[in-house]
Amino acid sequence: MSTRNVWPRNRYAGPGGGLHAGPGGGLYAGPRGGLYTGPGGGLYAGPGGGLYAGPGGGLYTGAHGARSYRSNWPPLNCLIPVLRDRGLDYAADLLARAHNLAL
Repeated sequence: MSTRNVWPRNRYAGPGGGLHAGPGGGLYAGPRGGLYTGPGGGLYAGPGGGLYAGPGGGLYTGAHGARSYRSNWPPLNCLIPVLRDRGLDYAADLLARAHNLAL
């Protein structure tokens, strides 16, 4: 795995970074983006999605779960305020609820 997919890249605002709003970025709402709610997206709760708790999902904690999962998102305590600053309260609220964080 390339070092591009781990910290501190998640705080990068350029192409592919966790704070990037373009394709492949953590703040991108299109296919495969961090804010995409469809299949494969960061906010998708189905198989392969960032909010999926089963094998292959971002919330999976089984045999090959939490330790092997990589994300291009910044830490939630950094991401949620940035989402709110950009007027993406719906996404900030969804993440806060999904991770049992204070709204």
